[in-house]
Amino acid sequence: MSEQTEFERRAGLLPFAEQVPEALPFTVRVVDDSDGLDRVVALRQSAYGRHVPEVARHLGAPEVHDHDPGSVVLIVESKLDGAALGTMRVQTNRFGPLWLEQSVQLPERLHGQVLAEATRLGVSLGGVGRLAKTVLFKAYFLFCVQAGVDWMVIAGRAPLDRQYEALLFQEVFPGQGFQPMQHAGGILHRVLAFEVATAERRWRENRHPLYNFVFRTRHPDIVLGGDLIKMEASRGLLQTSLEG
Repeated sequence: MSEQTEFERRAGLLPFAEQVPEALPFTVRVVDDSDGLDRVVALRQSAYGRHVPEVARHLGAPEVHDHDPGSVVLIVESKLDGAALGTMRVQTNRFGPLWLEQSVQLPERLHGQVLAEATRLGVSLGGVGRLAKTVLFKAYFLFCVQAGVDWMVIAGRAPLDRQYEALLFQEVFPGQGFQPMQHAGGILHRVLAFEVATAERRWRENRHPLYNFVFRTRHPDIVLGGDLIKMEASRGLLQTSLEG
């Protein structure tokens, strides 16, 4: 087991050996095969079809951003039968602007920061889908910790924006509320952000009900490929240095 990094310590994560192990009814991994991506596409189209069918019509194939440098696509797979239960794409700004930056100009306080945007969240129906959504947030957070991301950023439509607020995401544009997103077919979204380094303190001080689940519990079924993530982070830092 690799040693804990400085960023993991600053993010408030306990050393791996001190976390309480807990098994999940599914696994979470980074998609690295065409079959996995095909199942992600099918789940996206099904999930979006329930809420925004006008968007779902355009989700019948993998998207360009699924293959962007600095992006990973996560899939939640049932241990029982291998069924796809959830998915999320995470894109960093190490190699280019975030997807939402096609629609908004982020404020100066986020300039020069390493950002990671979560998009294309989709889960199956029922209790297992709700659990998959919670675990995908933890996987998103852990990815950001391992990759040295400063801020997690999302553009959320109603009512998903409230779910991110409950996770202590804060408005990037206070008082502006929902804005039409050009990159999302003009659908109204709120842009919210979450500072990674202060997450543990903020969740502890607010006695967040998921505090132990995220910060004190080890889920071996979340497999993100830490070495690959750190390699991608190093490539991004090298590219930034060369461009500077």
